[in-house]
Amino acid sequence: MSSLSRELVFLILQFLDEEKFKETVHKLEQESGFFFNMKHFEDQVQAGEWDEVERYLGGFTKVEDNRYSMKIFFEIRKQKYLEALDRQDRAKAVEILVKDLKVFASFNEELFKEITQLLTLDNFRQNEQLSKYGDTKSARNIMLIELKKLIEANPLFRDKLAFPVFKSSRLRTLINQSLNWQHQLCKNPRPNPDIKTLFMDHSCTPNANGSRPPPTNSPLVGPIPKAGAFPPIGAHGPFQPVVSPSPGAIAGWMSSTNPSLPHPAVAQAPPGLVQPSSAASFLKHPRTPTGVGMDYQSADSEHLIKRIRTGPADEVSFSGVMHSSNAYSQDDLPKAVVRTLSQGSNVMSMDFHPQQQNILLVGTNVGDISLWELGSRERLVHKPFKVWDIQAVSMPLQTALVSDAAISVNRCVWGPDGLMLGVAFSKHIVQIYTYNPTGELRQHLEIDAHVGGVNDIAFAHPNKQLCIVTCGDDKVIKVWDAVAGRRQYTFEGHEAPVYSVCPHYKENIQFIFSTAIDGKIKAWLYDCLGSRVDYDAPGLWCTMMAYSADGSRLFSCGTRVKKFDTTRNRFLAAGDEFQIKFWDMDNTNVLTAVDADGGLPASPRLRFNKEGSLLAVTTTDSGIKILANNDGLRLIRMLEGRAMEKNRGTSEPINNKPLIVNALGPIGNVSNSVAPSLERADRIQPAVSISSLGNMENNRLVDVKPRISDDVDKIKSWKISDIADPSQMKALRLPDSTTSGKIVRLMYTNNGLALLALASNAVHKLWKWPRNDRNNPSGKVWLLSFLKLVHMFVPQLWQPSNGILMANDVNDNKPAEESTACIALSKNDSYVMSASGGKVSLFNMMTFKVMTTFVSPPPAATFLAFHPQDNNIIAIGMEDSTILIYNVRVDEVKTKLKGHQNRITGLAFSQTLNVLVSSGADAQLCVWSIDGWEKKKTRFIQAPTGRQSPLVGETKVQFHNDHTHLLVAHESQIAVYDCKLDCLRSWSPKDALSAPISCAIYSCDGLLVYATFCDGAVGVFDADSLRLRCRIAPSAYIPSFALSGGNPSYPLVIAAHPSEPNQIAVGMTDGSVHVVEPSDVELKWGGTPSQDNGPSNSSNPSPSGQASELPSR
Repeated sequence: MSSLSRELVFLILQFLDEEKFKETVHKLEQESGFFFNMKHFEDQVQAGEWDEVERYLGGFTKVEDNRYSMKIFFEIRKQKYLEALDRQDRAKAVEILVKDLKVFASFNEELFKEITQLLTLDNFRQNEQLSKYGDTKSARNIMLIELKKLIEANPLFRDKLAFPVFKSSRLRTLINQSLNWQHQLCKNPRPNPDIKTLFMDHSCTPNANGSRPPPTNSPLVGPIPKAGAFPPIGAHGPFQPVVSPSPGAIAGWMSSTNPSLPHPAVAQAPPGLVQPSSAASFLKHPRTPTGVGMDYQSADSEHLIKRIRTGPADEVSFSGVMHSSNAYSQDDLPKAVVRTLSQGSNVMSMDFHPQQQNILLVGTNVGDISLWELGSRERLVHKPFKVWDIQAVSMPLQTALVSDAAISVNRCVWGPDGLMLGVAFSKHIVQIYTYNPTGELRQHLEIDAHVGGVNDIAFAHPNKQLCIVTCGDDKVIKVWDAVAGRRQYTFEGHEAPVYSVCPHYKENIQFIFSTAIDGKIKAWLYDCLGSRVDYDAPGLWCTMMAYSADGSRLFSCGTRVKKFDTTRNRFLAAGDEFQIKFWDMDNTNVLTAVDADGGLPASPRLRFNKEGSLLAVTTTDSGIKILANNDGLRLIRMLEGRAMEKNRGTSEPINNKPLIVNALGPIGNVSNSVAPSLERADRIQPAVSISSLGNMENNRLVDVKPRISDDVDKIKSWKISDIADPSQMKALRLPDSTTSGKIVRLMYTNNGLALLALASNAVHKLWKWPRNDRNNPSGKVWLLSFLKLVHMFVPQLWQPSNGILMANDVNDNKPAEESTACIALSKNDSYVMSASGGKVSLFNMMTFKVMTTFVSPPPAATFLAFHPQDNNIIAIGMEDSTILIYNVRVDEVKTKLKGHQNRITGLAFSQTLNVLVSSGADAQLCVWSIDGWEKKKTRFIQAPTGRQSPLVGETKVQFHNDHTHLLVAHESQIAVYDCKLDCLRSWSPKDALSAPISCAIYSCDGLLVYATFCDGAVGVFDADSLRLRCRIAPSAYIPSFALSGGNPSYPLVIAAHPSEPNQIAVGMTDGSVHVVEPSDVELKWGGTPSQDNGPSNSSNPSPSGQASELPSR
């Protein structure tokens, strides 16, 4: 279907909706598959209209389309099944089981068996996983939250969840315009034509005397009618007048050789709404793509550039309403002053947190940044400016700071998910902090970005990677990797300092608008081929640009207006003439103006929160006023109530950290806390994330207020680079009354609530931390060894009620202690796959029962990994150096990969690169394509200086959060490789950490690397540079009795908590497991730079520790 035909369907949908043909609207939505009406879907789910729900979904997806679709249909049918059981309607439940749920048995037979077993229970809530099932209404609401996340993440629904933006009654308007065109072409036009039909072209019948009426008296020449003012078109209803086109326009329209192009129109614009006319159709009318989306490098981008490159600049107005238009009034504007904050210095920039909308980030003219909590009026964090590492910055910056120490914040912004914030300063640098929802700020990146001032900073997401965009006085725009701080793009072409940047995407094309102080506006694609748009801003002066939240409108301001903002895709606000002025986006006239009870500067700066319920505005006395509408007032009162309850409650120092949920369920021990999704609300469409596809009770977010005291910044760096005493950290030896061999495999469950260990005697151990909704709402692991309630939080060795052990099959010809053990956990923590020299066993984590066994030795399995997209596909590394790609469901080896010379010791999938990386005891790395399983590349790891080559021994691999960088661990080194298997950094044992490496792993946020050593020490390294940040001595966490004797205990394996980056667990040679983290939750591993280790060769050094080594070429 062509683009215009598609748009016609949307016009018809709008017409049907306005005429109240509700059933027909939804039928057309379903049959066309162009627009998924989430509100209609929610209503049907909440009403339990399951047949209609599935029928409506069927217009957009089928069960077998992808894993998201499968999960959507499964959740719906499971809910229908549970409701039948709850009504004690066994016959209906059996019917649903056989007709609806049976289809899922081919994908997960064990799950189907578990569902079937519910029929045998008097109350299905006796099943542990369903014990928290409430009533039908609440269960539907919980399921609906999950369904919405799945739908938003499903690529089949991409661009189908938002109705295009255009004015109401658009189809009527087009019909009236057509009738006017026809009337203009009449040979005998009458002043009041009588339109009786639309089935044929209009033509006026001639007057009785044959004369033509004077055109000047025709009511057709009039203003454009307002949207929604058209009466119904009937047999006797006269059509309404619209603007009569000029003869030139008529001729041009009639002679057009491309009728599919929209007729251009230029209207009087409000001040600051600026855009080139040649780009108008692109920026004004975003179209839903009809085919598969393309990246910006594709031919689409060239087509886009041809559309926006040529032509003079004009001012155009943007207008439109949503499919289901909402009623807006001035009461929706935040006009009542509810808070006054005293910052103490002139505020230069503000930004509300995208999720915690009571948290306000503020930057000042003296370089300070602060975080304010609006409910309590507390300043949670106050950070005066300082250079984090003066030795690492450029000499021009050092000189500038010496000659003039004054520095100002030019811009401070939150990242799209609120886990990161960026600050641009008036001299050279930007600083990036990571933010924990408990209120903790951590130094992440300090970038010497520009020569002179850095005038603006923004977050963007090109190529599915979070980036930082900056511009400065050096006339350059730069793009930086948000994880490591590497420069990725440099855009040159402006002839004056660049004042602002506005990254955005449209039609799957990523681009950046930039403005300079000479009034030039340019647009850039991420290809370093120069600017693609070049035109002048009104007044030829510096201009700020921003998109509306839905990305449909582009706004700009300049000259006397210092700051403006938009909200709800409806209102625009700007500070001017000692007031705050508000506009409706569809009207150039000022809607209203308020003075916020006085005290505003001539051009105050302002900022809306995401929902538009609060508005922050600067004052003349170096303060901030918070204005609210009715929703904002309720939010402030609720926050005040929480603060009062806290003051009345106990002061017991319980740590309330919120649960951080990974996007698609953690893969291994890697989480998404930095990677995200990722667009700024005012510039880029918000990213979509879904919670784990496991049990729903693990997916509930907890709203917890930050806990940092007023005016005192408690965020400190760890000051001790060598931890040798137990008092310097928290360590917990997990209770274990059983005897076993050494711990050979160790992992956290994906929800962080349990630790699973595999001992050398082939027996598994599972420790669970108890949940306590009051004191520990997130259910996470906290080491409260110094609190009175310690007994409540000590994890317990857990076994099911049947009392059986989870023990692997063993090889009678080879003791388990001499065999290589391996283990892998499903994403929903329901199943574990494991082997200890015998068959591979699949266990149910709830019952410890063996579900099935496969792959009998010899050869034995030595490493296991689930396919990232299909839990039925498993990569199995073998003792004979091969890799089996095995389908558990059909019990079949799909293919066998050969390339190693010794047993397989590591496997890691990258969904981004679409590859499997394997490592072996031959110290070799191999890259295999997931599509055809062909070998793409192979490389032996390099031997460190002084080490004999070639290397042999166990080699392990793990992908970083970005799924492009690879951590490689060998007893001789830890190293980071890129996707081409080029070694970027390596570190080998030396000085205080001279023993062989036993294991290494990334922290969940990808910022740290933890390594254990055969003398019992643990090293904490910066993930990017591999510089040592902290050494944990064995005496700090291992009891003295375990260190004494002929065979002192040391860690063989290490596990990183899936959501708490500073917590690790280590499995020991004596069979014990220890969990460690810093002694204060406000502190982190690492600290003051050490000058004793010589110069660093790293291009991006860590603040402290030993230098990593650059690989030899």
